[in-house]
Formats: sequence, structure tokens, C-alpha cells
Amino acid sequence: QVQLVESGGGLVQAGGSLRLSCKASGRSFSDYHMVWFRQAPGKDRDFVAFISRSGVITEYSDSVKGRFTISRDDNKNTVNLQMNSLKPDDTAVYYCAGDLKGSSPLTIAASWNYWGQGTQVTVSS
Repeated sequence: QVQLVESGGGLVQAGGSLRLSCKASGRSFSDYHMVWFRQAPGKDRDFVAFISRSGVITEYSDSVKGRFTISRDDNKNTVNLQMNSLKPDDTAVYYCAGDLKGSSPLTIAASWNYWGQGTQVTVSS
């Protein structure tokens, strides 16, 4: 299995940028499809972005499309989330997750087996 640790969260003003990273250890990272979810207080864990194990396929939620970019570096065993033009509504704990199968639907948390502990992103207005 794979262990995941997120980093890069923090406090930023609206319109600013942050880059989240998720470092993997354990089994071969390149075998895993990877995804970012986020969870605001009192809300469900929502899909943010997906990247296939090949890195060729990416998917985004409508709320972040055009502002966020997911990428992976298999040499460093990391998946990144570049977040630009941040809004107060982006405030949440951000989690990376991985899975070997990439079961459908990709956009629900239950489809993903391996999770990090999360990193807090706070966007002030």
C-alpha cells in the first residue's frame, strides 16, 4: 500500500495562490491514480481534481476548472495541486488520495482507498 502526506497549506488572501504537494511512500507511486478532495466545516468531502497514473488524463470539478492544475512527478513520488485565483469558498482541508484501480465514480470519496491526513487552506476576503 501507499502512505500519503500533504503539505503546502496555509493562509492566503483572495486572489492569491498556493501550491499543495502530496508525498507518497511505499509501493510504486507510478501505479496509482491520484486525486485531491477538500472538506469544509460541516460539509461533505468534495472532489477537486484527478490525474491518471500515466499523467495523461486530468479531470477537475467545475468550481476549480481554469484556476487549479493537478500534476505529478513520479521521480519524486509527488502529486501537486497548483491553486490560483483563490476565493474564500476554497477554504477547506485538502486531502490527497490514491488508488490502483481508479474505480468509478472517481468523484466520490468512497472510490479511493488511501488517504493523507489533510492540509488546511484558508482564503481570507
